[in-house]
Amino acid sequence: MTHRRAIILAVALLAGLVPPGPASAQATPAPADAMTYIIWPSDGATVKGAFWCRFGLRNMGVTQAGSAAPNSGHHHLLIDVDEPLDPNEPIPQDKNHLHFGAGQTEALIELPPGKHTLQLVLGDARHYPFTPPVISNKITITVK
Repeated sequence: MTHRRAIILAVALLAGLVPPGPASAQATPAPADAMTYIIWPSDGATVKGAFWCRFGLRNMGVTQAGSAAPNSGHHHLLIDVDEPLDPNEPIPQDKNHLHFGAGQTEALIELPPGKHTLQLVLGDARHYPFTPPVISNKITITVK
């Protein structure tokens, strides 16, 4: 852990932004007021075929994977994921966990017809969730 990162983590602990306890080597602190959200589609929307999913982020910046820019990360879109992420493991990369490591803030998504859930998670330079997690509300859409 770099000296600067240790200071940021110590300040976050003192400010109550990170719960006390054993510090994970992967934990990257996020501002307590940071939030990510899905701009479009809206919860309950019905879409036809492929659709553009637009990502929003407040009080942090978007950067590419591998960048250690402070208070910045990149989006991961969780599709039909019910189990919680392990904060001590990188966010998986598969058909249900899409990575946008180039710093994208929108993506063309194609899903089979039916109901689906979507949720955004902001990952740090190494694809780990931030502490506290920067995660959107889960929305449900229907693909026709």
